[in-house]
Amino acid sequence: MIKTAELYDLSHTAAAALLAGAEYPWQALDGIGAFILALGPTLPESEYDHPAEDVWIAKDAAVFPSAYIKGPCIIGHGTEVRQCAFIRGSALVGDKCVVGNSTELKNVILFDGVQVPHYNYVGDSILGYKAHMGAGSITSNVKSDKTLVVVRSGQQAMATGRKKVGAMLGDRVEIGCNSVLNPGTVIGRDSSVYPLSSVRGVVPENSIFKSQNNIVPKTLL
Repeated sequence: MIKTAELYDLSHTAAAALLAGAEYPWQALDGIGAFILALGPTLPESEYDHPAEDVWIAKDAAVFPSAYIKGPCIIGHGTEVRQCAFIRGSALVGDKCVVGNSTELKNVILFDGVQVPHYNYVGDSILGYKAHMGAGSITSNVKSDKTLVVVRSGQQAMATGRKKVGAMLGDRVEIGCNSVLNPGTVIGRDSSVYPLSSVRGVVPENSIFKSQNNIVPKTLL
């Protein structure tokens, strides 16, 4: 279950039109920046400030003065961007999200309700509705040998055609503290990952990832 429609409820993101055209979510990564540049000018001025070039921030969002935000970027309603957050561009952050202290974002879509609250790196990734990354957990988006990223599920391998692909987290995924999501990781809806995990490949929906060889369906617990 790695297709966009199997991972995400598109009613919970302003990027629905972009993602609807992508059979697999990583296919949308190349278009995030251009999508924001097209969407931003259409946002109502009564609801969004435009404090810098290619940056739109909802008036009811809370952005700490020490946060750095580079466009293209949209910050949704009720979202909190905390101290020293580093948003490097091509970031579409939904409503009621938390972008935490010293968290770094680059080329991402965060659905509504996503929390990346403490020392997270999220790059070239898509995080579904109410997904949560524990403190210190990161998405690794480049392979050590710099070859193109492949999404692997069992014996199957799907080429992404991209050098940089982080993680695709389905709706309501929970990532434990200090975990590393290796390039091309896909985690299905409602699944959880133990703290201190190194995850690669595909984790089925409604599962608990305890280790790479110990993934337990929640229905068996």
